[in-house]
Parts: sequence; structure tokens; C-alpha cells
Amino acid sequence: MEVLVVGAGIVGLAVARALALRGHSVIVAEAQGAIGTGISSRNSEVIHGGMYYPSGSLRARHCVAGARLLYAYCASHGVPHAACGKLIVATDESERSAIEAIYSRGMANGVPGLVLLDGAAARALEPNLACVAALHAPATGIIDSHAFMLALQGDLEDAGGAVAFDSLVTRIARTGSGWTVQVGEDRLPFDCVVNSAGLAAQALAAATEGYPADRIPRRVLAKGSYFGCLGRPAFSRLIYPAPIDGGLGIHLTFDLAGRIRFGPDVEWIDTPNYVVDPMRAELFTAAIRRYWPGLPDGALTPDYAGIRPKLTGPGEPAADFRIDGPAEHSLTGLVHLFGIESPGLTAALSLAEDVADRL
Repeated sequence: MEVLVVGAGIVGLAVARALALRGHSVIVAEAQGAIGTGISSRNSEVIHGGMYYPSGSLRARHCVAGARLLYAYCASHGVPHAACGKLIVATDESERSAIEAIYSRGMANGVPGLVLLDGAAARALEPNLACVAALHAPATGIIDSHAFMLALQGDLEDAGGAVAFDSLVTRIARTGSGWTVQVGEDRLPFDCVVNSAGLAAQALAAATEGYPADRIPRRVLAKGSYFGCLGRPAFSRLIYPAPIDGGLGIHLTFDLAGRIRFGPDVEWIDTPNYVVDPMRAELFTAAIRRYWPGLPDGALTPDYAGIRPKLTGPGEPAADFRIDGPAEHSLTGLVHLFGIESPGLTAALSLAEDVADRL
């Protein structure tokens, strides 16, 4: 098949690679001049385990399967990564039940290695930690997300595919059994189209001729800011608080060079912006000191921000990934991906096989 994938983020590149490896002719249309300039370059770079998501959901299934595939892929392709593990902590007794529920869900989802710890056992692993209980997830890790995307792009190109930069898709129209796609000034024919446009996915779905408007979910933007931390690393594992409405809480992560960063928080917004408000450091400090009382005064510095393309808003249950393929909308050769936020990076290789199967 002649396939167009819209969006050269992690998921778009993974989908394109999967299709190219199956022998199809694949082009990725990317509106910007480089890969991964959106959601894919503005996240925590965490390889998630899959314990947060409802059993049987796409997020749970693809996160658990995707993590296994991702570790194997990193090993075979030389992508820098580390299985450092993480602790999800209850800082007081009111949060203990939330940690236990995450443990039960993780066990049901098949997440490997989960262990519930009391406060003393958790502090034995991380002496700077303050908590009454914790869930140890040893299979959680970190990854160089840009190196991952470069490896996916390399696989795609080795299989005969290509990425077309500065190529904005403005319309997708049905032509016979295939599709005609408006890319800049050109109208190009394809057998199949995959919409992996991230924050622009809903707009592209609305520009798809014959696609039912009532199938397009609302787009809800949740901005997450990150702060860096001056000083030497105080932890050897990622530290996550109990989850909050709209996210996993302001957690402690670090990159492969050992630089600590905190985030993301949740700020519901109407239009995308990536400015980190330095005044949010006060909110971050209060949240962090619940599990790290020793955070030095003035240690936080504004770093970067990302935006989650959510399908539900404040106070609403988190929505699952939405993969809208031919079986759902009855249009052959078309898949729209909506709400692919965390754990999209971890799930990417598994999601890619799912999308390829649907086509």
C-alpha cells in the first residue's frame, strides 16, 4: 500500500516504521522542519510500567506490551536508556489506599516486579525520602527520547520510507477506494492515511472528507511545566507522589546525565503556550517537600513545558487512548489517533503494531 502518516512524533514514526517493515510504501508528512518538535520532545522521558491504567484499556495493554518492546528495541538499536526503577509514595496515611489500589491494578495489568513497601523499607532504598508507604516499580526507566526517534526514523528510511518536512496537510478527501491528500500546494494520492498529528489531530479529522463530525472528540489541553533543580542528585530512583486530578503529580525524574527535574503539574488552558511561569516554583516547592523535605531553598529553576492532548477535563475520569479505524467508522484505509498522551512514548511500538493491523 501507499501510506501517508501525518506527524513525525514518536508515535507517528513508530507507526510509519511498522508499516514500512511490513513492505508498504510509507511517507511521513511533518508540518515542522524536524522530527518530534511537539509532545514528543516535551515530556518526562519515562518508560512507564502500566500500573496506573484501568485493566483492559488500550493504555494499560499498550503500555505493558510497549515497555517490553521498548527495552528490547533500545538494547538492539543502542538507544540510551536506564531501568532505574521508581517509588510511588504515600506521604501520609490518607494516601496509603491510593498506593495499594495502584499496586492491585498493576498486578492485574501484568506489570512485573511490583512490591509494596512500608516507610522504613522505602527509606532504606532512598534515605532522603519522607513517606509512610511506597510502591516499588523496578521496571520503570528513563530514555533518550530524541535518540529513540532518530532510531525509528533510521529504520523507516532503511525500509524505503521517508519523512517529508515542512509539509502541512490541510485536507484529506475520498477518491475511489483511496484518499487524496492536500499537502501544501500539492494533491497526492494514497491508499491509506494515519492521523498521528498530536495536538492537531482533531483539526485534521475535521478536514477529512466523509469522516463523521460526531466522531471527533473534544480536545482538552493540560499544560505541564517542569523545573530543574540545582545541586547534586539526592535520589537514585524516580519518585512519584500519589496521582492527582489530570496527572501523576509533580514527580522527581532525572535524565541520563543525572540532572534532576520536577514536573509536570497540571494547568488547564484554552490555547497552547509553552512559557514556564517562574511563580509556579512556590507551588512546586510545597508539593516536592511533602516527599523530599530536604529540598534546598531556591533550588528550582524554570525548565520547559509540555501540553497533554486530553479528551476529558478537570474532575472527569481520564479517557482512554482513542484509535478510530475502519472497524469503527467504516472508511477503509483511514486511522485517526486521538488523546495519545502519557504513556504514549512507552506504548509507541505496541500502538504501531495495532494501527498497522487495523489497516
